Amino acid sequence: MSKNILITGASRGIGAAIAAALTSDATRIVALSSADGDLADPTTPVRLWQHSLDQLDGCIDVLINNAGVFEANPLDGADADWLTNWNRTQQINLTASADLCRRAVLHWQDRIAPGRIVNIASRAAHRGDSPAHWHYAASKAGMVAMTKTIARAYAADNILAFAICPGFTMTGMADDYLASRGGDKLLADIPLGRVAMPTEVAEMARWCALDAPPSMTGAVLDVNGASYVR
Repeated sequence: MSKNILITGASRGIGAAIAAALTSDATRIVALSSADGDLADPTTPVRLWQHSLDQLDGCIDVLINNAGVFEANPLDGADADWLTNWNRTQQINLTASADLCRRAVLHWQDRIAPGRIVNIASRAAHRGDSPAHWHYAASKAGMVAMTKTIARAYAADNILAFAICPGFTMTGMADDYLASRGGDKLLADIPLGRVAMPTEVAEMARWCALDAPPSMTGAVLDVNGASYVR
């Protein structure tokens, strides 16, 4: 039976790789990007959810939350600017994902149907991030906690949830960060000697979305070249 899959943040990097990994004769995919709506606007998730349902004939089987921002928020910035930046990152990275997760769970409960959620979090959820990225680390830690809560709450309904925590991945965000922070020093912190490739994260997401055993629900998977081992 074909699986209907909704992916956010799918225009490039990890999201585009996930969409490619999941594309087959056995899937139907709605791959959303910022061109479809600004997740900083709290009204966007419901609109995107409904749009995706319309595209997929009223049924979504898998939700993959990948959309996110990684923007510096210096500690010594103006109070109003710091708070605005904090709230923007929480809204895009966490609250919009939570809104979509909520709609997915309600959708599956209403249909009495199984479903899967895959949330793309970050290594920062466990080890933190730079002094200018409190907000990013907090948003990704929240995503991990949310994923575990969903898994515990709805496993009996066959609603499964997984989180994936990449370290540095060869995307535009990583390129900017490596350039600004000194790439050689950062790579020296990765025992594998290189950052992850989007295709590596995508394969993990594909497996969680389609093949991971139900008993694995609630799992948080790392892909960081052993730069942070829990």
